[in-house]
Amino acid sequence: MRLIPFVSALLVIGLLYLVLLQRPALITFAEGEGFEQALAVARDEAEPSDAVKARLGDEESVAETADEAAPETDAESGEAMSADAAETDSRAVRVVALHSEARTVDTAVQLRGQTEAARRVTLLSETTSTVVSAPLPRGTLIEAGQLLCELDPGTRMTSVLEAEARLAEAKASRPTAAASLAEAEARLEEAQINLTAAEKLSEGGYASTTTLASRRAGVRAAEAAVAGAEAGLTSTEAAIQSAEAGIAAAEKEIERLQIHAPFSGILEDDTAELGSLLTVGGTCATVIALDPIRLTGYLPETEVERVKPGARAGARLAAAGTEVAGEVSFLSRSADPTTRTFKVEISVPNPELKIREGQTVSIAIEAEGVEAHFLPQSALTLNDEGVLGVRVVDEDKLAQFAPVEVLRDEVKGIWVTGLPATADVIIIGQDYVVEGVAVEPSFENPLEATQ
Repeated sequence: MRLIPFVSALLVIGLLYLVLLQRPALITFAEGEGFEQALAVARDEAEPSDAVKARLGDEESVAETADEAAPETDAESGEAMSADAAETDSRAVRVVALHSEARTVDTAVQLRGQTEAARRVTLLSETTSTVVSAPLPRGTLIEAGQLLCELDPGTRMTSVLEAEARLAEAKASRPTAAASLAEAEARLEEAQINLTAAEKLSEGGYASTTTLASRRAGVRAAEAAVAGAEAGLTSTEAAIQSAEAGIAAAEKEIERLQIHAPFSGILEDDTAELGSLLTVGGTCATVIALDPIRLTGYLPETEVERVKPGARAGARLAAAGTEVAGEVSFLSRSADPTTRTFKVEISVPNPELKIREGQTVSIAIEAEGVEAHFLPQSALTLNDEGVLGVRVVDEDKLAQFAPVEVLRDEVKGIWVTGLPATADVIIIGQDYVVEGVAVEPSFENPLEATQ
Protein backbone atom coordinates (compact mmCIF):
# COMPACT_ATOMS: atom_id res chain seq x y z
CA MET A 1 0.00 0.00 0.00
CA ARG A 2 2.92 2.35 0.64
CA LEU A 3 4.38 1.80 -2.83
CA ILE A 4 1.55 3.53 -4.67
CA PRO A 5 2.07 7.03 -3.08
CA PHE A 6 5.80 6.76 -3.80
CA VAL A 7 5.26 5.90 -7.44
CA SER A 8 2.69 8.68 -7.73
CA ALA A 9 5.21 11.18 -6.38
CA LEU A 10 7.82 10.06 -8.92
CA LEU A 11 5.34 10.46 -11.74
CA VAL A 12 4.41 13.96 -10.58
CA ILE A 13 8.09 14.96 -10.37
CA GLY A 14 8.75 13.62 -13.87
CA LEU A 15 5.76 15.44 -15.27
CA LEU A 16 6.86 18.72 -13.66
CA TYR A 17 10.34 18.22 -15.11
CA LEU A 18 8.99 17.80 -18.62
CA VAL A 19 6.59 20.71 -18.35
CA LEU A 20 9.01 23.19 -16.84
CA LEU A 21 12.43 22.23 -18.21
CA GLN A 22 11.74 20.24 -21.41
CA ARG A 23 8.68 22.05 -22.68
CA PRO A 24 9.86 22.29 -26.38
CA ALA A 25 10.66 18.58 -26.52
CA LEU A 26 7.35 17.76 -24.88
CA ILE A 27 5.48 19.90 -27.42
CA THR A 28 7.34 18.21 -30.34
CA PHE A 29 6.51 14.79 -28.95
CA ALA A 30 2.91 15.73 -28.46
CA GLU A 31 2.64 16.89 -32.11
CA GLY A 32 3.66 13.39 -33.21
CA GLU A 33 7.10 14.15 -34.63
CA GLY A 34 8.69 11.26 -32.80
CA PHE A 35 10.74 10.61 -29.75
CA GLU A 36 14.12 10.94 -31.51
CA GLN A 37 13.32 14.40 -32.84
CA ALA A 38 12.20 15.50 -29.38
CA LEU A 39 15.54 14.40 -27.93
CA ALA A 40 17.32 16.35 -30.68
CA VAL A 41 15.41 19.49 -29.78
CA ALA A 42 16.35 19.04 -26.12
CA ARG A 43 20.03 18.57 -27.10
CA ASP A 44 20.01 21.69 -29.30
CA GLU A 45 18.68 23.78 -26.41
CA ALA A 46 21.35 22.46 -24.08
CA GLU A 47 24.22 23.17 -26.57
CA PRO A 48 25.06 26.74 -27.75
CA SER A 49 24.31 27.59 -31.37
CA ASP A 50 26.96 28.39 -33.97
CA ALA A 51 26.19 32.11 -33.71
CA VAL A 52 26.69 32.00 -30.00
CA LYS A 53 29.95 30.09 -30.43
CA ALA A 54 31.13 32.66 -32.98
CA ARG A 55 30.27 35.50 -30.63
CA LEU A 56 32.10 33.84 -27.75
CA GLY A 57 35.09 33.32 -30.01
CA ASP A 58 35.14 37.00 -30.96
CA GLU A 59 34.97 38.08 -27.31
CA GLU A 60 37.83 35.79 -26.39
CA SER A 61 39.95 37.18 -29.22
CA VAL A 62 39.17 40.74 -28.16
CA ALA A 63 40.13 39.91 -24.58
CA GLU A 64 43.42 38.36 -25.72
CA THR A 65 44.20 41.43 -27.85
CA ALA A 66 43.46 43.72 -24.93
CA ASP A 67 45.66 41.67 -22.64
CA GLU A 68 48.52 41.84 -25.13
CA ALA A 69 48.07 45.62 -25.62
CA ALA A 70 47.83 46.41 -21.90
CA PRO A 71 50.99 47.98 -20.50
CA GLU A 72 52.92 46.15 -17.90
CA THR A 73 52.60 49.10 -15.50
CA ASP A 74 48.84 48.56 -15.14
CA ALA A 75 49.34 44.98 -14.17
CA GLU A 76 51.99 45.97 -11.70
CA SER A 77 49.74 48.65 -10.13
CA GLY A 78 46.88 46.14 -9.84
CA GLU A 79 49.15 43.71 -8.10
CA ALA A 80 50.29 46.47 -5.74
CA MET A 81 46.82 46.69 -4.13
CA SER A 82 47.09 45.41 -0.61
CA ALA A 83 44.98 42.49 0.50
CA ASP A 84 43.98 44.27 3.72
CA ALA A 85 42.52 47.26 1.87
CA ALA A 86 40.54 45.00 -0.44
CA GLU A 87 39.18 43.08 2.51
CA THR A 88 38.22 46.30 4.35
CA ASP A 89 36.40 47.72 1.33
CA SER A 90 34.48 44.50 0.91
CA ARG A 91 33.38 44.44 4.59
CA ALA A 92 32.49 48.16 5.12
CA VAL A 93 28.78 49.02 4.93
CA ARG A 94 27.93 52.34 3.35
CA VAL A 95 25.67 54.48 5.56
CA VAL A 96 24.60 58.11 5.83
CA ALA A 97 25.61 59.81 9.09
CA LEU A 98 25.08 63.20 10.67
CA HIS A 99 27.53 65.33 12.67
CA SER A 100 25.37 66.21 15.68
CA GLU A 101 26.26 68.63 18.49
CA ALA A 102 24.36 68.95 21.75
CA ARG A 103 22.45 72.18 22.37
CA THR A 104 20.79 73.58 25.46
CA VAL A 105 17.04 73.09 25.16
CA ASP A 106 14.45 74.72 27.39
CA THR A 107 12.51 71.72 28.56
CA ALA A 108 8.92 72.01 29.65
CA VAL A 109 6.71 69.73 31.68
CA GLN A 110 3.81 68.76 29.45
CA LEU A 111 0.36 67.89 30.81
CA ARG A 112 -3.31 68.29 30.04
CA GLY A 113 -5.81 70.02 32.27
CA GLN A 114 -8.87 72.20 32.29
CA THR A 115 -9.90 75.72 33.14
CA GLU A 116 -11.58 76.55 36.43
CA ALA A 117 -13.05 79.70 37.91
CA ALA A 118 -10.68 81.34 40.35
CA ARG A 119 -13.59 81.99 42.74
CA ARG A 120 -17.04 80.44 42.96
CA VAL A 121 -19.72 80.99 45.59
CA THR A 122 -23.36 79.99 45.94
CA LEU A 123 -25.22 82.66 47.90
CA LEU A 124 -27.76 81.16 50.32
CA SER A 125 -30.47 82.82 52.36
CA GLU A 126 -29.87 83.16 56.10
CA THR A 127 -33.52 83.86 56.92
CA THR A 128 -36.98 82.94 55.72
CA SER A 129 -38.99 85.39 53.67
CA THR A 130 -40.41 86.14 50.24
CA VAL A 131 -38.31 87.58 47.40
CA VAL A 132 -39.42 91.10 46.47
CA SER A 133 -36.67 91.94 43.92
CA ALA A 134 -36.74 91.28 40.18
CA PRO A 135 -34.49 88.38 39.09
CA LEU A 136 -31.21 88.96 37.22
CA PRO A 137 -30.54 86.69 34.20
CA ARG A 138 -27.59 84.31 34.07
CA GLY A 139 -24.44 85.64 32.44
CA THR A 140 -24.94 89.12 33.88
CA LEU A 141 -21.71 90.89 34.83
CA ILE A 142 -21.97 92.05 38.42
CA GLU A 143 -19.85 94.20 40.68
CA ALA A 144 -18.81 93.58 44.26
CA GLY A 145 -21.56 94.63 46.68
CA GLN A 146 -24.32 94.65 44.05
CA LEU A 147 -27.79 93.67 45.34
CA LEU A 148 -28.85 90.29 44.00
CA CYS A 149 -31.86 89.29 46.13
CA GLU A 150 -34.08 91.36 48.43
CA LEU A 151 -36.54 89.75 50.84
CA ASP A 152 -39.74 91.05 52.44
CA PRO A 153 -38.92 92.51 55.90
CA GLY A 154 -42.31 91.57 57.38
CA THR A 155 -42.49 92.44 61.13
CA ARG A 156 -38.76 92.69 61.58
CA MET A 157 -38.87 96.48 61.92
CA THR A 158 -41.29 96.04 64.84
CA SER A 159 -38.76 93.78 66.52
CA VAL A 160 -36.17 96.51 66.20
CA LEU A 161 -38.51 99.08 67.75
CA GLU A 162 -39.33 96.70 70.58
CA ALA A 163 -35.66 96.10 71.32
CA GLU A 164 -34.99 99.83 71.29
CA ALA A 165 -37.84 100.41 73.78
CA ARG A 166 -36.42 97.81 76.12
CA LEU A 167 -33.06 99.49 75.91
CA ALA A 168 -34.56 102.87 76.75
CA GLU A 169 -36.42 101.39 79.74
CA ALA A 170 -33.31 99.71 81.05
CA LYS A 171 -31.29 102.86 80.69
CA ALA A 172 -34.02 104.83 82.50
CA SER A 173 -33.88 102.48 85.49
CA ARG A 174 -30.13 102.80 85.79
CA PRO A 175 -30.21 106.12 87.82
CA THR A 176 -32.74 104.68 90.27
CA ALA A 177 -30.63 101.61 90.84
CA ALA A 178 -27.54 103.75 91.25
CA ALA A 179 -29.33 105.99 93.79
CA SER A 180 -30.54 102.99 95.77
CA LEU A 181 -27.00 101.71 95.94
CA ALA A 182 -25.70 105.08 97.11
CA GLU A 183 -28.39 105.26 99.79
CA ALA A 184 -27.59 101.77 101.00
CA GLU A 185 -23.90 102.56 101.18
CA ALA A 186 -24.66 105.72 103.24
CA ARG A 187 -26.78 103.76 105.68
CA LEU A 188 -24.04 101.20 105.97
CA GLU A 189 -21.54 103.93 106.79
CA GLU A 190 -23.89 105.37 109.45
CA ALA A 191 -24.45 101.95 110.98
CA GLN A 192 -20.72 101.33 111.17
CA ILE A 193 -20.21 104.71 113.00
CA ASN A 194 -22.94 103.87 115.51
CA LEU A 195 -21.42 100.46 116.07
CA THR A 196 -17.97 101.94 116.72
CA ALA A 197 -19.40 104.40 119.25
CA ALA A 198 -21.36 101.70 121.03
CA GLU A 199 -18.29 99.51 121.30
CA LYS A 200 -16.24 102.32 122.90
CA LEU A 201 -19.06 103.14 125.39
CA SER A 202 -19.40 99.47 126.22
CA GLU A 203 -15.71 99.27 127.03
CA GLY A 204 -16.13 102.13 129.53
CA GLY A 205 -19.31 100.66 130.95
CA TYR A 206 -21.51 103.41 129.61
CA ALA A 207 -23.47 101.28 127.07
CA SER A 208 -25.42 98.15 127.62
CA THR A 209 -24.94 94.89 125.83
CA THR A 210 -28.35 95.28 124.22
CA THR A 211 -27.35 98.58 122.64
CA LEU A 212 -24.14 97.07 121.29
CA ALA A 213 -26.05 94.16 119.76
CA SER A 214 -28.55 96.53 118.19
CA ARG A 215 -25.77 98.54 116.59
CA ARG A 216 -24.24 95.37 115.13
CA ALA A 217 -27.58 94.31 113.71
CA GLY A 218 -27.93 97.71 112.11
CA VAL A 219 -24.57 97.27 110.37
CA ARG A 220 -25.60 93.86 109.01
CA ALA A 221 -28.88 95.27 107.75
CA ALA A 222 -27.03 98.11 106.00
CA GLU A 223 -24.63 95.69 104.39
CA ALA A 224 -27.56 93.62 103.10
CA ALA A 225 -29.15 96.75 101.69
CA VAL A 226 -25.92 97.60 99.86
CA ALA A 227 -25.75 94.10 98.41
CA GLY A 228 -29.36 94.37 97.28
CA ALA A 229 -28.73 97.76 95.70
CA GLU A 230 -25.67 96.40 93.88
CA ALA A 231 -27.71 93.46 92.57
CA GLY A 232 -30.38 95.85 91.36
CA LEU A 233 -27.80 97.95 89.55
CA THR A 234 -26.26 94.82 88.03
CA SER A 235 -29.67 93.68 86.86
CA THR A 236 -30.25 97.06 85.29
CA GLU A 237 -26.95 96.85 83.44
CA ALA A 238 -27.85 93.35 82.27
CA ALA A 239 -31.18 94.60 81.02
CA ILE A 240 -29.40 97.35 79.10
CA GLN A 241 -27.01 94.83 77.49
CA SER A 242 -29.89 92.50 76.67
CA ALA A 243 -31.78 95.32 75.01
CA GLU A 244 -28.69 96.28 73.01
CA ALA A 245 -28.21 92.64 71.91
CA GLY A 246 -31.87 92.52 70.89
CA ILE A 247 -31.40 95.59 68.76
CA ALA A 248 -28.27 94.13 67.14
CA ALA A 249 -30.09 90.86 66.41
CA ALA A 250 -33.05 92.66 64.91
CA GLU A 251 -30.81 94.83 62.78
CA LYS A 252 -28.82 91.79 61.64
CA GLU A 253 -32.04 90.07 60.68
CA ILE A 254 -32.92 93.09 58.58
CA GLU A 255 -29.47 93.00 56.93
CA ARG A 256 -30.12 89.37 55.94
CA LEU A 257 -33.06 90.54 53.89
CA GLN A 258 -30.63 91.84 51.27
CA ILE A 259 -28.14 89.47 49.63
CA HIS A 260 -25.19 91.23 47.93
CA ALA A 261 -22.42 89.97 45.63
CA PRO A 262 -19.23 89.30 47.62
CA PHE A 263 -16.97 89.98 44.60
CA SER A 264 -17.12 91.02 40.96
CA GLY A 265 -17.95 88.24 38.55
CA ILE A 266 -20.63 86.60 36.43
CA LEU A 267 -23.96 85.11 37.39
CA GLU A 268 -23.84 81.40 36.62
CA ASP A 269 -27.60 80.99 37.15
CA ASP A 270 -30.65 83.23 37.36
CA THR A 271 -31.23 84.83 40.73
CA ALA A 272 -34.24 83.81 42.81
CA GLU A 273 -37.57 84.57 41.14
CA LEU A 274 -39.79 87.39 42.32
CA GLY A 275 -42.36 86.11 44.85
CA SER A 276 -40.57 82.85 45.58
CA LEU A 277 -40.12 81.83 49.21
CA LEU A 278 -36.56 81.49 50.41
CA THR A 279 -36.02 79.50 53.56
CA VAL A 280 -32.81 79.27 55.54
CA GLY A 281 -30.29 77.70 53.12
CA GLY A 282 -32.29 78.55 50.01
CA THR A 283 -30.27 79.49 46.91
CA CYS A 284 -30.30 83.10 45.79
CA ALA A 285 -27.59 83.00 43.08
CA THR A 286 -24.25 81.47 42.03
CA VAL A 287 -21.40 83.86 41.24
CA ILE A 288 -18.10 82.92 39.56
CA ALA A 289 -14.97 85.02 38.98
CA LEU A 290 -13.06 84.34 35.73
CA ASP A 291 -10.39 87.04 35.98
CA PRO A 292 -7.86 85.69 36.65
CA ILE A 293 -8.83 82.19 35.55
CA ARG A 294 -7.22 79.08 36.94
CA LEU A 295 -5.75 76.18 34.94
CA THR A 296 -5.59 72.90 36.83
CA GLY A 297 -3.75 69.71 35.98
CA TYR A 298 -2.10 66.74 37.65
CA LEU A 299 1.64 65.99 37.62
CA PRO A 300 3.07 62.46 37.80
CA GLU A 301 5.60 61.62 40.47
CA THR A 302 8.45 61.67 37.95
CA GLU A 303 7.77 65.30 36.97
CA VAL A 304 6.63 66.97 40.20
CA GLU A 305 10.18 67.83 41.35
CA ARG A 306 10.80 69.81 38.15
CA VAL A 307 7.96 72.25 38.82
CA LYS A 308 8.32 75.14 41.28
CA PRO A 309 5.68 77.64 42.47
CA GLY A 310 6.01 80.87 40.53
CA ALA A 311 7.38 79.14 37.41
CA ARG A 312 6.18 80.49 34.08
CA ALA A 313 3.67 78.39 32.18
CA GLY A 314 1.88 78.49 28.88
CA ALA A 315 -1.28 76.79 27.69
CA ARG A 316 -3.21 76.23 24.50
CA LEU A 317 -6.97 75.80 24.44
CA ALA A 318 -7.87 72.55 22.73
CA ALA A 319 -10.94 73.89 20.91
CA ALA A 320 -10.04 77.44 19.89
CA GLY A 321 -6.25 77.04 19.78
CA THR A 322 -5.80 80.24 21.77
CA GLU A 323 -2.47 80.48 23.59
CA VAL A 324 -2.24 82.04 27.06
CA ALA A 325 0.53 82.49 29.62
CA GLY A 326 0.64 82.65 33.40
CA GLU A 327 2.53 81.27 36.37
CA VAL A 328 2.22 78.39 38.80
CA SER A 329 0.20 79.56 41.82
CA PHE A 330 -0.19 76.27 43.69
CA LEU A 331 1.54 72.87 43.81
CA SER A 332 0.01 70.22 46.01
CA ARG A 333 2.13 68.60 48.71
CA SER A 334 -0.21 65.62 48.92
CA ALA A 335 -0.69 63.09 46.13
CA ASP A 336 -4.05 61.82 45.00
CA PRO A 337 -4.44 58.42 46.70
CA THR A 338 -5.88 56.81 43.56
CA THR A 339 -3.76 58.21 40.71
CA ARG A 340 -0.63 59.12 42.71
CA THR A 341 -0.50 62.49 40.97
CA PHE A 342 -0.07 65.99 42.35
CA LYS A 343 -2.43 68.85 41.59
CA VAL A 344 -0.96 71.99 40.08
CA GLU A 345 -2.74 75.29 39.50
CA ILE A 346 -1.74 78.09 37.13
CA SER A 347 -3.14 81.60 37.35
CA VAL A 348 -3.77 83.23 33.96
CA PRO A 349 -5.08 86.79 33.37
CA ASN A 350 -8.46 86.84 31.64
CA PRO A 351 -9.54 90.51 31.51
CA GLU A 352 -11.83 90.07 28.49
CA LEU A 353 -13.38 86.86 29.88
CA LYS A 354 -12.68 85.00 26.64
CA ILE A 355 -11.64 81.84 28.47
CA ARG A 356 -14.56 79.88 29.86
CA GLU A 357 -14.65 77.49 32.76
CA GLY A 358 -14.30 73.80 31.93
CA GLN A 359 -12.29 74.09 28.69
CA THR A 360 -9.60 71.52 27.95
CA VAL A 361 -6.06 72.93 27.73
CA SER A 362 -2.58 71.64 26.93
CA ILE A 363 -0.19 73.02 29.55
CA ALA A 364 3.58 73.46 29.35
CA ILE A 365 5.38 74.48 32.55
CA GLU A 366 8.89 75.93 32.35
CA ALA A 367 11.69 73.76 33.75
CA GLU A 368 15.51 73.80 33.76
CA GLY A 369 17.19 73.36 30.35
CA VAL A 370 19.16 70.23 29.38
CA GLU A 371 21.72 69.34 26.71
CA ALA A 372 20.04 67.49 23.84
CA HIS A 373 20.55 66.48 20.21
CA PHE A 374 18.08 67.25 17.42
CA LEU A 375 17.81 64.22 15.11
CA PRO A 376 15.41 62.84 12.52
CA GLN A 377 12.83 60.57 14.05
CA SER A 378 13.86 57.85 11.61
CA ALA A 379 17.29 57.66 13.29
CA LEU A 380 15.80 55.87 16.30
CA THR A 381 16.19 52.12 16.47
CA LEU A 382 16.10 49.23 18.97
CA ASN A 383 18.87 46.89 20.03
CA ASP A 384 18.46 43.17 20.69
CA GLU A 385 17.26 43.88 24.25
CA GLY A 386 14.55 46.25 23.02
CA VAL A 387 16.31 49.40 24.30
CA LEU A 388 15.58 52.59 22.36
CA GLY A 389 18.66 54.32 20.95
CA VAL A 390 20.63 55.31 17.85
CA ARG A 391 23.59 53.90 15.91
CA VAL A 392 26.74 56.02 15.98
CA VAL A 393 30.09 55.85 14.21
CA ASP A 394 33.12 55.68 16.52
CA GLU A 395 36.69 56.81 15.81
CA ASP A 396 37.56 53.48 14.15
CA LYS A 397 34.58 53.77 11.79
CA LEU A 398 32.74 51.01 13.56
CA ALA A 399 29.02 51.08 14.28
CA GLN A 400 28.05 51.32 17.96
CA PHE A 401 24.71 51.46 19.75
CA ALA A 402 23.96 54.39 22.11
CA PRO A 403 20.77 54.36 24.26
CA VAL A 404 18.85 57.67 24.32
CA GLU A 405 15.81 59.18 25.99
CA VAL A 406 13.24 61.16 24.03
CA LEU A 407 12.88 64.68 25.41
CA ARG A 408 10.16 65.90 23.06
CA ASP A 409 9.25 65.63 19.41
CA GLU A 410 8.54 68.27 16.81
CA VAL A 411 7.37 68.29 13.23
CA LYS A 412 10.93 68.49 11.82
CA GLY A 413 12.64 66.10 14.20
CA ILE A 414 13.06 64.87 17.73
CA TRP A 415 15.12 65.98 20.75
CA VAL A 416 16.99 63.21 22.57
CA THR A 417 19.37 63.03 25.51
CA GLY A 418 21.98 60.46 26.50
CA LEU A 419 24.58 61.16 23.79
CA PRO A 420 27.95 62.88 24.30
CA ALA A 421 28.48 66.52 23.37
CA THR A 422 29.31 65.55 19.77
CA ALA A 423 28.33 62.36 17.98
CA ASP A 424 28.23 60.98 14.45
CA VAL A 425 24.75 59.52 14.27
CA ILE A 426 23.76 57.12 11.50
CA ILE A 427 20.49 58.36 10.04
CA ILE A 428 20.23 56.05 7.00
CA GLY A 429 21.25 52.39 7.12
CA GLN A 430 21.26 52.03 10.91
CA ASP A 431 18.99 49.00 10.73
CA TYR A 432 21.47 47.12 8.51
CA VAL A 433 24.43 47.20 10.89
CA VAL A 434 25.12 45.94 14.38
CA GLU A 435 27.75 46.83 16.95
CA GLY A 436 31.32 46.39 15.77
CA VAL A 437 30.50 46.33 12.05
CA ALA A 438 32.77 48.46 9.86
CA VAL A 439 30.95 51.26 8.08
CA GLU A 440 31.80 53.78 5.40
CA PRO A 441 29.82 56.90 6.44
CA SER A 442 28.74 59.61 4.05
CA PHE A 443 28.16 62.75 6.10
CA GLU A 444 25.32 65.06 5.25
CA ASN A 445 22.80 67.03 7.29
CA PRO A 446 19.28 66.92 5.86
CA LEU A 447 18.03 68.95 8.83
CA GLU A 448 20.02 72.10 8.02
CA ALA A 449 17.56 73.12 5.32
CA THR A 450 14.62 72.76 7.67
CA GLN A 451 15.98 74.45 10.80
